[in-house]
Parts: sequence; C-alpha cells; structure tokens
Amino acid sequence: MGTDTDMRGHRRAAAAGCIAALAWGSVAGAETLGDAIALAYQTNPTLQAERAQLRATDEEYVQAESGLRPTVSGSGSYSYQSQQVGETGVPSFNAAGVGESGVVQVTQPLYTGGRAAAQIDAAQADIIAERENLRRTEQGVLQSVIDAYLDVRRDQEQETISQDNVNVLARQLEETDARFDAGQLTRTDTAQSEARLALARSQLATAQSTLAQARAAYAAVVGQNPGELAPEPPIAPLLPASVDAAFDAAEHDNPQLRQAGATEQASAARLAEAKAATRPTVSLSGQYGYVSQQEGISGGFNSSIGVTESELGGSVTANVTVPIFTGGLNSSRIRQAAEQDNVARIGIESARRQVLQAVSQAWNQLLGARASLVADEEQVKSDTVAFEGVREEQKVGLRTILDVLNAQQELESSQLQLVGARHDEYVAAAAVLAATGALDAKALVPDSPRYDPKANFDKVRHAPGWVPWEGAVLALDHVGAPAPTPNPPPSTPGEVVKTATP
Repeated sequence: MGTDTDMRGHRRAAAAGCIAALAWGSVAGAETLGDAIALAYQTNPTLQAERAQLRATDEEYVQAESGLRPTVSGSGSYSYQSQQVGETGVPSFNAAGVGESGVVQVTQPLYTGGRAAAQIDAAQADIIAERENLRRTEQGVLQSVIDAYLDVRRDQEQETISQDNVNVLARQLEETDARFDAGQLTRTDTAQSEARLALARSQLATAQSTLAQARAAYAAVVGQNPGELAPEPPIAPLLPASVDAAFDAAEHDNPQLRQAGATEQASAARLAEAKAATRPTVSLSGQYGYVSQQEGISGGFNSSIGVTESELGGSVTANVTVPIFTGGLNSSRIRQAAEQDNVARIGIESARRQVLQAVSQAWNQLLGARASLVADEEQVKSDTVAFEGVREEQKVGLRTILDVLNAQQELESSQLQLVGARHDEYVAAAAVLAATGALDAKALVPDSPRYDPKANFDKVRHAPGWVPWEGAVLALDHVGAPAPTPNPPPSTPGEVVKTATP
C-alpha cells in the first residue's frame, strides 16, 4: 500500500515536470493554454467592448479634421399671399403674390488661429491613449485567462490527490478492521482510521467544490467550459533577465504608463486649443441663388394685371473675426485647461509609481514562489520516504496505526502545497510579464489572428469628406498658433525607489 502511494506521488511529480517540455501549441486530445488564450482573445466581451470604444475614439480624428474642410448648405423658401380689396357696392379686386428663393452657401475656413490644428493633435493623442488602454485591457484579460487555466489545473490535481488520499485511507481502514477482528489491533486503532477517512472525505468534497468554482470562472473569461487541460507551457523564456531589465521594460512598454503620457499630450493640445480662441479667424464664403417674385391683380371688369421679377446671382465674401471681449470666458477656459493639463502630467508620475510598484511586487512574488517550490519539492520527497518507512515499521510492530495515519496526512499536505507552489510560480511569472507590458497575444500565441487597431483608423480617415487642399489649410493654421507649453506642476516628486530583490 505504501508502494502504491509512493508511485502515485512520483507519477504526479513526473506529470508536473512535463511543463518545461511543452510549447504553447496544440497537444493532441487536450485543450492547451494557447487555445484558451486564442479563444478569449477573439470572443471575450470585455475585449470586444474596448475595441468598439477605440473605433468610436477614431471618429474624433475625422471630426477634428472637419475643421479644415468646407461646409456646404442650401436653403429655399416659397410664399403665397392673397388679399381682396374693395368697398360695398363697388367691384372688388384680388391681389395675390408668389415668392420663391433658393440659395447654396459654401464656407471654407482659411485660418482658425490654431484651433483646428490643436483639435487634430488632441484627437491623435486620444487615439493613442485609447490604443494603450486597449493593450492594458488585453493584458488584463490574458492574465485572467492564465489565472483561470492554472486554477483549474491546480484544483484538478488537488482533487486527484484528495481522492487518492481517500482511497488509501479506505484501504487502510479495511486492513485495520481485519486486524482488529483477528485481535491484533484495538478499537482505538479502528476509530482513528475511521476519523481520518471521514476527514479525507470532507477534504475531497471541499476540493470538488473549489474545482467547480474554478471551472465556472474559466468559462466566464474564456467563453467555454474547460475540458481536458494540457500542462501549461514554459513561461520562463519570456521573462526579463533581471529585475533591472524588468523595470526598464516597464518604463518603456507598460500600457498604463504609455496611456498616461498620451493623455497628457491630449491635455496639452486642448490647452493650445483654449489659447487659440483668443486669435483671429479667417474664412471665405460664397453663395449662389435666385429670388423670384410674382404679383397679380384680378377682378372688376375681368381685367388682370401681373408683374414678375426674378434675380439670379452669387457673391464671395472674406470674413475676418477678431475676439475683443468675451466677458472673461476665454481667460477662464485657458486657466481651466492649464490645470487639467497639470492633472494629466501629475498622473504620469502617479502611473509610473504604480507600475514600478507592480513590477516590484510581481518580481518578489515570483522569487518567493520559486523558493517555496524548491522547498516543497524537497518536502514531498522526504515525506514520501518517511511514509514508506513508517508503513514498513508498522508492519513489524515498531510503529502504531496513528503513526501511519500521521505520515499519510503529512504526505498529502506536502503534495497539495507543491501543486499550489507550482501554480503560484506560474501566476507570478505572468504578473511580471503584465507589469512590464510583455503579456500580449503576439508573444503567447503568435499564430493566432490578431486585432489590428490601425485598420479602422485608416478606414475612417479616408472616408468621404477629404479635400485636397486641407493640408495647406493645416499648414497655414500652424502659423502663429499657440504652442502646447503648459506650466510645470505644483510640485515635482522625487525619484521613486525601485525595491525588488535582484
């Protein structure tokens, strides 16, 4: 019986050791972590909603560019007026008039004081910020997939260990009962065996409940119930070589930090837009139309008199508008935009601190998980040898049934801890990748189709509405436009200390 348990322990250790030999690709007859990531990447509703939000943000650029393009409007009117004129006893006359008009007007901005250019800059920065937010959302979803996959794998293994423990203790109770009937053991020995078996069954029920919850969480994030899950592939090759490399990668690639930088650029552009409201604007407008008026008088001795007048023509007008006094509105908007930009730039430092904290925590968790994993592996080996020895010693009367039960319990506990340690190490490694900005679908499942955030932008950018001279208008709008040079923030925080065990 001890040999059976020992063999099961070795088989579990060997199966877990296969992790390092597997890749992210498919494994025949089993669902892989790469499969789960690819499915969630395509179908997860959180990701789909964020992609739709990015497509909505792309439209800001088109709306901003419309400030460089002409507007065309048309208007028309039709009127009819009738009046009866006359006195009592005198033949009356009917006076009627019909009026028609139609006008088409075209207005082309020539110079907006830099407002249109600033709106375009702000829209571009907003789109970049939203793309980084999409990256951040993708990383969060992928990390959730990895967590859910590893949770199911861990809970499956722990359920197997708990079931093996129940089986071993059940056979142990049968053997104890047989020896009790033969008069070799006491009632106390059988009671101890029964109590441990009841405890093992309770632990198995808990493990089964935990596994069911993990499977439900997996289905929520991936989009389908987990089947047979293959061992997770190695993740160590994707990790930074050192903690310093992790910090450097995070400051360069972390989407939260990059989003904060793009948000500040948008705020600076909106400050320039507010300043541009104090500049003059120039536009060119033209209109072309016709006016027709027909008047007639009838009545009396069946006589009628009619007059028709019509006019067809157009005009071109250059408009220059100079703001002189706005009741303090423009000044207030400039101050407001400046403070909003201060908020955005302080947000960069806040995001930087959060990112460095995330790297430090994830790295230290990874080191701690690795140290625990080594210790737990040694403990399983030692508990396996100890259990086998106690079993043999009990057979020759050197150990009691309680000693065997305690040894079995210690072996099961160390096996459960080892499974948990492997889970924690992998999850911590994924957290390091997320903190550094390297946890993306391209690295994890390079062969899976990827969403291209630029495709929709290129599509809407070249949608109908473009005119060939808008580039020249944009260049002219930059002349004399206010530069996005906000005031420094109220205080400049010191260097954040990077704390992590090298």
